[in-house]
Amino acid sequence: MTQQVVMSGSGLWTPKHSITNEELINSYNAYSDKFNAQNADKIAAGEIEAKPHSSAEFVEKASGIKSRYIYEKDGVLDINRMRPIIAERSDDQISNQAEIAVAAAKKAMKAANKTADDIDAVIVSCAYVQRSYPAIAIEVQAELGIKGFGFDMLVACSAATFGMHRAYEMIKAQTAKTVLVINPELVSPQVNYTDRDSHFIFGDVATAIILEGEDTVTSDNAFNVLSTKAFTQFSSNIRSNHGYLNRANDTDPYGADKLFNQEGRKVFKDVCPLAAEHIRAHLAKHDLMPEDLTRWWLHQANINMNTLISKRLLGRVATLEEAPIVLDRYANTASAGSVIAFNLYNKDLVKGDFGILCSFGAGYSIGSLLVQKR
Repeated sequence: MTQQVVMSGSGLWTPKHSITNEELINSYNAYSDKFNAQNADKIAAGEIEAKPHSSAEFVEKASGIKSRYIYEKDGVLDINRMRPIIAERSDDQISNQAEIAVAAAKKAMKAANKTADDIDAVIVSCAYVQRSYPAIAIEVQAELGIKGFGFDMLVACSAATFGMHRAYEMIKAQTAKTVLVINPELVSPQVNYTDRDSHFIFGDVATAIILEGEDTVTSDNAFNVLSTKAFTQFSSNIRSNHGYLNRANDTDPYGADKLFNQEGRKVFKDVCPLAAEHIRAHLAKHDLMPEDLTRWWLHQANINMNTLISKRLLGRVATLEEAPIVLDRYANTASAGSVIAFNLYNKDLVKGDFGILCSFGAGYSIGSLLVQKR
């Protein structure tokens, strides 16, 4: 008999530091003034472009973001630095990313009533990992005292849902009974805080989900995973070129072109219809319509994207109860956004209610899980 897969617990770790739009914009504008003054001759000669000012109002209107949490605030607002100060740790210390992953994992394990002995596999799935190897997941596994195995996955902003897809398939294939999927999104080091169009987008966070077979579930707040759906289509409109080849390329590994870059208008135009059709097709597999969903836990990148997607599917803008928004205070947290929304807004659902987690981002990649409250 095919095993029913269940999401039985979630965890959310939030950094203690935050940065408001006003703080970020004041720093960016001061940096721009300094840059323009230092490069006045080149700007006048047309060799480079002057950096324009921004405003908190522009950021909120363009994205819906009002503030963001950050792992380390020091350095980000310093116009002579414009990046966080994160002290390097020795090899015998827990890594930054494993530390926040463990914090989220412990909360998910508590919610699912699981101990380390109950878990067979750990998947760390996120937009960036701080090193190539050993895997952050194996470090987390060791810190938590979990036997079995662990591995890392990188699928940009769809990493959380794709990680849950792998867990779902492992449980269905009976290669694992209980899987811990963690999304430690330490994104701030890849943000170009000197770029007007992208410096406000991201925040740091860590989320975690427990998936297991139905015969071991003891949580009183759990969801059956009815099915998963994944899609990818190559595009360079969202890109990060930082990598180990930079050294061999003889290029600046910290240059602006090696940090997060996107063609925002193109992404908006391309991804919104793809995401809407993806959700529609996923629901159709179960003879469901968008109106049959009680809750939409959507990727939290841009309020205007989520608004357009819900309008395409419902013929109207989804209410905040139907499609909760967390990006106003968390900003874009890469793959973790839909999981944050799920973690904060799922306990009011009643048995039989349908919901969908859906993420979309670089790749392009789109992942979704259709769930039903047990």
